Amino acid sequence: MAGLLAGLGALGLKNLENMDLFEEKKDEKLAKDAGKKTVIQETDYLFDKVYECPVCYGQIKARTIKVGKARLLHTDMDLRPVYENIEPIKYDVISCPHCGYSALTRYFGGLTSSQAKAIKENISRAFNPVIAKKDTYTYEEAVARYKLCLANAIVKHAKASEKAYICLKAGWLIRGMGESLEKEGKTSPKELAEIKAQEKEFLKNALEGFVAARQAESYPMCGMDETTVDYLIAVLSMEFEKYEVASKMISSILVSPSATNRMKDKARDVKEVLLTKIKEKKAN
Repeated sequence: MAGLLAGLGALGLKNLENMDLFEEKKDEKLAKDAGKKTVIQETDYLFDKVYECPVCYGQIKARTIKVGKARLLHTDMDLRPVYENIEPIKYDVISCPHCGYSALTRYFGGLTSSQAKAIKENISRAFNPVIAKKDTYTYEEAVARYKLCLANAIVKHAKASEKAYICLKAGWLIRGMGESLEKEGKTSPKELAEIKAQEKEFLKNALEGFVAARQAESYPMCGMDETTVDYLIAVLSMEFEKYEVASKMISSILVSPSATNRMKDKARDVKEVLLTKIKEKKAN
């Protein structure tokens, strides 16, 4: 039986008459594809979202996480989320490259005229514009963005809860940086200790901010209900050996009629750790 391309010889293309139509047999191709490992890049989780700066009205293209793209692996005791292949916390600060205004996504809009004026006078006036497109942010770049974000929050006299939330997320980010460097073997014990100290400094200020906010602000706070804020205060208090505060917060959660079963289970886990730490402290 003549092949599909029989007759091309008359056109001087005899060497093409026996070419395989699909180049590879189907089963061979499937076997090859099965052996391939898909390499996921950080950029696969990101896209550019455009914002208008509420201070200078310039256009901002912010790298943003695609909704539902990242897979959650687990959460740390202090509610830090850990995802597969990506650190979304790096991308939660929107920063204007023209005037320096920066804020967490949750707080980006809604500036008052006095807040915008304060940012212009205290940040924009001395800010060096950075017009450089970034496909991804390194941990160091992301930490710098959080620091600028915190400076903006201080200048605009943001609520204690907003400043506490920035500190909390910055602490989480620095923890992720330390874990990443340790995993890759790219840092020394001394450097890891310095990173841990930075993390603790941010978390210490987060604790102070949430305690202050709890006494003066209403809920929801940073998108969190009262039980979640109390839980965070408990865990952070335990981290800094403020065991009485931690115990009080955990007890209030366990007897709260509004706390979910899931949150009560998490509180019980914290209580076990807390009791162990108290015993260890007494033993020493």
